[in-house]
Amino acid sequence: MADLSNLELACRQIAAARRYTLSLLDGLDDSDFFRQPSETLTHIAWQVGHLAMAEYGLCLFRIRGRRPEDLELMPSKFRKAFSRGSTPVADPQAYPPIADIRRVFDVIHDQALHELSECRAEDLEEKIEEPYAVFDTKLGALFFCAHHEMLHAGQIGLLRRLIGKPPVR
Repeated sequence: MADLSNLELACRQIAAARRYTLSLLDGLDDSDFFRQPSETLTHIAWQVGHLAMAEYGLCLFRIRGRRPEDLELMPSKFRKAFSRGSTPVADPQAYPPIADIRRVFDVIHDQALHELSECRAEDLEEKIEEPYAVFDTKLGALFFCAHHEMLHAGQIGLLRRLIGKPPVR
């Protein structure tokens, strides 16, 4: 693995984190996505929507800026519903349908990996504007994307257990 570029390594980590998250979503019914156990302040639908929104921000917006066609990828209403600081509510009517949340989740991921495959490694050393979570470069945003997804995958795993689903092995 020593001969991988930082960009390749970041993309592999993003893809691996997504595979793990998808394994946690396997076996869930649409009705499971908005179950909000009394012990928690969130639900799976919010976690999935938030991951889509964050991957857009970290892997597309932070790397190449906003583009007009991004509104088709990540509608403003979607972004606001799942942004950091939003409060998850158990009412499915407050959110897009599960199929739409999953579609955006998948489309953003595919678009991010596609665009990153065409990215120049030297451009990733450029600084990004605040606020940023941990790293102040474009490459750092990519590495944080994988870490961020794993953090939320852990929350999805806990929610699975609280709603009575078996652990993922």
